[in-house]
Amino acid sequence: MATSVGFDLDMTLADTRNGIAAVYDELSARLGVPIDSRKIVTRLGPPLETELANWLPAGEIAAAADLYREIYPEVGVPVHVAMEGAHEAVACVKSRGGRVIVVTGKNLRDARSTVRRLGLDVDDVVGSVFGADKGTALTAFGAAAYVGDHVADIEAARAGGAVSVTVATGPYTTAELRDHGADVALGDLTEFADWFAGWQRSRELV
Repeated sequence: MATSVGFDLDMTLADTRNGIAAVYDELSARLGVPIDSRKIVTRLGPPLETELANWLPAGEIAAAADLYREIYPEVGVPVHVAMEGAHEAVACVKSRGGRVIVVTGKNLRDARSTVRRLGLDVDDVVGSVFGADKGTALTAFGAAAYVGDHVADIEAARAGGAVSVTVATGPYTTAELRDHGADVALGDLTEFADWFAGWQRSRELV
């Protein structure tokens, strides 16, 4: 039985902290507004506009978001790196006949650019969705599991009818992820292949 899996991007498959911090630093300089990029990268996950609301008046957020996205391809994407175990996690799904989709809050252009830069062999990318709004893409793709680092990714899995697999490489510990209802809480993606193999075997026995 081939099992397709969805993955979040930032801090699940991709370590985007340095790139995102650099973009916020450039944005801060251009706008002349203090923005603590180091604090921001400890809580990645929510939409860009949600984060910008912590630093800017409501009326300035849309223009700042547009500027951020203008800066991102040249400043952010080039310094993104794969999370440890990311390539292996994708490969183990594909090696068993499954497909892989990335479903992320990052806009589609930058999500695709990040996936290409990291050389991740995925079948599809869906961007600009967060929390339960990811469920539609997961359902349409037929993802049996969704892997993420944020509690909102647990909501995404639930909305998509998928098993919630979490990794403690973002803002939450494994205990916190379990407390929020994750079906599976791993330390990082290096643990994914063993978990997936066992889970796949259990599904084949049903």
